[in-house]
Amino acid sequence: MDKTELRKRAEAILKKAYKPDSEFYDDQYEAIESALTNKRTLVVQKTGWGKSLVYFMSAKLLKENGGGMTIVISPLLVLIDNQIDAAAKLELKCAKLNSTVTGNERQVLLEQLKNGECDVLFTTPETLFKKDVKEVLPNIKIGLFVIDECHCISEWGHQFRLDYGNLNKTISKLPSNVSVLGTTATANNRVIEDLTDIFGSDVYVSRGPLTRESLHIEVLKMDKKAERYAWIEKNINKLPGTGIIYCSTQKDCEYLSAFLTGKGIKALPYHSGLDSNEVIPETEKAFMNNEIKVLVATIKLGMGYDKKDIGFVIHFQCPDSLVTYYQQIGRAGRSENAEAYCFLLTGKEDFDIQKYFLESAFPTQEQEAAVVQALDNESGLSKPALTNRINISTRALERVLMFLQDQGIVYYEEGRYYRSVKSYEYQGAYYDAVKEQKLSDLNAMKDYIDNTDTCLSKYVVNALNDDTATDCGKCANCLGHSILEGVEEPTQEDVEAVQEYLGSNYYTIDARKKWLDKDNPFDENSVISSPNEAGIALSKYNDSGYGEVVAYDKYHADAFRDALVEKAASVLTQITANEGYTIITNIPSARNTKVSDFAQRLAARLGWIYSELLDVTSVTTQQKKMENSYHQYKNASQKIKFKDGATVPENANIILVDDLVDSGWTLTVAGALLKKNGAGKVMPFCLADSSNKQ
Repeated sequence: MDKTELRKRAEAILKKAYKPDSEFYDDQYEAIESALTNKRTLVVQKTGWGKSLVYFMSAKLLKENGGGMTIVISPLLVLIDNQIDAAAKLELKCAKLNSTVTGNERQVLLEQLKNGECDVLFTTPETLFKKDVKEVLPNIKIGLFVIDECHCISEWGHQFRLDYGNLNKTISKLPSNVSVLGTTATANNRVIEDLTDIFGSDVYVSRGPLTRESLHIEVLKMDKKAERYAWIEKNINKLPGTGIIYCSTQKDCEYLSAFLTGKGIKALPYHSGLDSNEVIPETEKAFMNNEIKVLVATIKLGMGYDKKDIGFVIHFQCPDSLVTYYQQIGRAGRSENAEAYCFLLTGKEDFDIQKYFLESAFPTQEQEAAVVQALDNESGLSKPALTNRINISTRALERVLMFLQDQGIVYYEEGRYYRSVKSYEYQGAYYDAVKEQKLSDLNAMKDYIDNTDTCLSKYVVNALNDDTATDCGKCANCLGHSILEGVEEPTQEDVEAVQEYLGSNYYTIDARKKWLDKDNPFDENSVISSPNEAGIALSKYNDSGYGEVVAYDKYHADAFRDALVEKAASVLTQITANEGYTIITNIPSARNTKVSDFAQRLAARLGWIYSELLDVTSVTTQQKKMENSYHQYKNASQKIKFKDGATVPENANIILVDDLVDSGWTLTVAGALLKKNGAGKVMPFCLADSSNKQ
């Protein structure tokens, strides 16, 4: 089919699938034609432009002309489901292959792919590199290979993923008659240059203006979380339709959604820590059906999420870059003639959070060397075996293994990791270069917040190297006032009420039920015969409210202040009523007496008995230096003992006090010692939870 006939057929399909008067957007057909003439094609267009139509239409025309299957690599499971629904309009037979497709269903699908019984296959990069899929791929006739959200390939992209990075190798191995199409809405000049290098010679780039005319943008600086809580509570119901609140951490998603729900505002959290098979699909369904007002989400909800009627996006904290920010506000205002509102609320913790993520993004030289050495000395090790040998957190170990696999230093087979024959060299210069660029991106975000008095929309679009933008006339800077009519600023009383709410929250310390080996000094097997009761942490360390107080007093005061004693006494009075607790003891310290002093004052305030029942051994390695559960358990077992000459009244119920809880192993070991020496129930009580769970 020549190009004239190709265009006529494409236009006929478009009108049949949508409306009789439908037309392609500017540059849309040209991208389709490029994808069908075996060029390498890169589409960089704003959300709502119709990037998915480019590959759906290409797949349809390929099918009609006897071409091969279209494979679409997509980053998110929810995005795949959205796209399958959209492809149905073109009468395409679609299938998805990802982690949710298992067992016999997976085998049947792989056979169908070999037999050419599918027009479009949606899959993730992680699935594409699975052994069973790699074995089938050479037997599949492929016409078009699509990489959606292709900025993830680039090491300079705002959401670079190693599995996406491995697609570089796949692209280079594709036959010359297979077209490659990459699509994204969030690529600046640096990323586009990187992508064109990856795609190879003769790349057709479709790049259009990125301004989203439907968006009204405003930046609000509010240092205290309580201010932001109060502002959202007072104004969220003034915003149109349903929306998204983006938080940087999982815990902020949980806390804020619970607060809003308590105020009668239907909200649900959305993050990778939730059950992906049950909770996540139900949450997505409620959001898509407008059964809730707002989804409180991490970056898990982002790329390509297609809900046309999102009326607002609020950032509870600032994102890591202007590119990420543009991508996230781009979730809103996508329907025809829509108007959407975007508020960036920023606080003093924002940049500390982002810098933490940045610093922990790459393995240290010590971490990598320890893993390589361990694998050099053993013929294959499982992940648990590696954590037993190396003092490294589970999250850090997974990161090290991921990078080492990507470099070909380590490979994985049947549950074990093995050392390859490739020589190892730490890629520190590369890691530093990427971190330096990401820090520059973060500083540009800070400059946008602190120093921008010009059009906010234009500033953001310019950051993506689109110089076509003009003043929007809709943002707070252009208007000279808030973008929201009738906006209410929280009063001091509103903020104090929220602060009281945040201060009234306490956090459960789950009791551990198993030892990590059978050689523990407390039980004959790995099961903890008499575990602690579920405990209480008064705050989240360094969080607004009591968390800040604990952080300050721990390192800058001579003692924990009386306000913490009063709060602790109030909580314990409520929690332990009629439970028979009469004794308070504490985790001992070889470095200072702050915890024992606090425990004594708390006992006096409650009218209970304070008793020193535990002591430290000569082994006093700080528990906070232990990076994973096994080493935390081993260190705690060695450094705490029952105090010589101490006695416990038979079956006495004890409150076990410490300042911070992280893994919980110190409390677990201490509780076992107390029970071994006659205690009844043991309930931990800590001033703050300091775990790094985000």
